[in-house]
Amino acid sequence: MSTDRGSFGTPGTGDTSGYGGLVRKTSATGSTERPYGGYFDEMADELERAYPEFNEDIERVVMDRGELTLHVKASRLKHVAQVMRDTPSLRFELCLGVSGAHYPQDTNRELHCVYPLLSMTHNRRVRLEVSVPDSHPHVPSLVEVWAGNNWQERETFDMFGIIFDGHPGLTRILMPDDWIGHPQRKDYPLGGIPVEYKGATVPPPSERRSYK
Repeated sequence: MSTDRGSFGTPGTGDTSGYGGLVRKTSATGSTERPYGGYFDEMADELERAYPEFNEDIERVVMDRGELTLHVKASRLKHVAQVMRDTPSLRFELCLGVSGAHYPQDTNRELHCVYPLLSMTHNRRVRLEVSVPDSHPHVPSLVEVWAGNNWQERETFDMFGIIFDGHPGLTRILMPDDWIGHPQRKDYPLGGIPVEYKGATVPPPSERRSYK
């Protein structure tokens, strides 16, 4: 059991920016038991048939709020992705990119990558997710599987510091090349510059309230 306090603010400071005042209890979940409902059971059966290492390389399968997520070992991500794309009964032709996430409390799995997939042939959706430690933030690039992931892997690298091995040109895409740090990580320090409005000065975020 853990506690979520929203995406903004610092516990104990009274900060109410964003929704930092939101507090809810969360619990880690294992794999969801079947049946998943809808087309998800048939899709899972097809994947198990096409990918004999399913039970070894898929760490868990989670059904939550109408979405099925396959948590894949990072080292096997590319292999699973190729099966998802090339198997006729699955045929996930489109990856809608990759989103990064940072969970500092998730020891040895602090950095997550989420890949929403769409099968236009079968009109189905599923998500792949991998987790890697902050100390070794390496994930295989999927540009060779879905070329459209090129710039989105660069953005995730830029914002979270996740290194996509095999990417053809993994450079920053939003921040300057010499920028220090990765701005969407939760341990990234708030900064900014003062802004002047007709003689009045608004201090940068790091000086407006206590962030520790």
